[in-house]
Amino acid sequence: MRQIVCLSTSNFHPYPTRKQNVMRRLPDARILYFDPPVSYLAPLKDKAAKARLFAYKQSGEQAEPHITVYALPPVLPFANKFRCVNRLNQRRLAKYIRRRMAEQGFTQPLLWCYSPSSADILSRLPHRALVYDCVDRHSAYAGIIDPAVVDGMERDLARAADMVFCTAQGLYETLIGYNPRTCMIANGVNYELFAQAADDNDVIDSSAKQKPVFGFVGMLQDCIAYDYVLALADAYPAGEIRMIGRALPGVDISALRQRTNIKLLGLMPQRDLPAQMREFDVCLNIFAPGRLSRDVSPLKFYEYLATGKPVVSTREPLQVGDYADMIYIADDREGFVRQCRAALAESGSEKKRLRIAAAKAASWDNRVAEMVAKLAAEHIWEDI
Repeated sequence: MRQIVCLSTSNFHPYPTRKQNVMRRLPDARILYFDPPVSYLAPLKDKAAKARLFAYKQSGEQAEPHITVYALPPVLPFANKFRCVNRLNQRRLAKYIRRRMAEQGFTQPLLWCYSPSSADILSRLPHRALVYDCVDRHSAYAGIIDPAVVDGMERDLARAADMVFCTAQGLYETLIGYNPRTCMIANGVNYELFAQAADDNDVIDSSAKQKPVFGFVGMLQDCIAYDYVLALADAYPAGEIRMIGRALPGVDISALRQRTNIKLLGLMPQRDLPAQMREFDVCLNIFAPGRLSRDVSPLKFYEYLATGKPVVSTREPLQVGDYADMIYIADDREGFVRQCRAALAESGSEKKRLRIAAAKAASWDNRVAEMVAKLAAEHIWEDI
């Protein structure tokens, strides 16, 4: 059976992202999944991070029959600004990971990385092959970061990889310059789950057009176009905008709280989302322009498609342009309101059929099968 060590950028719990969905579906594999480490300074920004400082002292959690999850030790801050700090951090993390590998009998696993910072751990972890799965423009994140340092680490990681996957065309155009074994595979959807939010009607009830429910699912972060949300709230004072997800530390959503028709529902378990989304009349995919937004592959977008409901999106991420025949795309706030109005007036079943078909094609089962096929073609997907 294959042995895989996954160095993730997302905690395995509570909300599944690409990392968990991929790892859960890789066939015939035992996986050690390492949650990302927190900085010693993290509790100053997010009090919830304090408990994570010591989580690494616990034994691994058997999250799935084939997946054991570990927390990593805390690290020094400023690693994305000074590479020498990152090297110190990765040396400490490697020592911990090697100990866990030995406990589990892992000798030469497939190393599967999601962060550019992993470039400095490669020489310290035994592995038979390396996969870099790039899901974001990491150097575009806000915070204490030097984009040149992050881009340099990513370059080194991509060049060392036996296979590079990425989620967006812009990322592909960068990474293919570092490694010819680069393949773009966008994010996907748990189709069977989110299709439960679909209804049997092809026409929105006329009363909904007067008091519609516009829905957003996802983290409330800096790259969201909150001015579009406010404009929509003004245009439909009798309607509701339901936003499911928590605000990341430091993100100011005070303007949203002042609107009585914007409902901030917080983070919910994924299993509860279909019931909530079934009540949406229109799904919102709203990103502010920027390097991060341009190259993102939002999970929510594919989840929206699976519901069959109308989707209104900003022009970024650029990936939405591939679905222009089945969704509504806006270039500014006024256009966003107009497109929401058009989405409410949608009639017939053709766009709905296209959305559902696109979601089926983008199922995580299909995405992971494509990954495995690419790895097999390069003789990477082999038992040890």
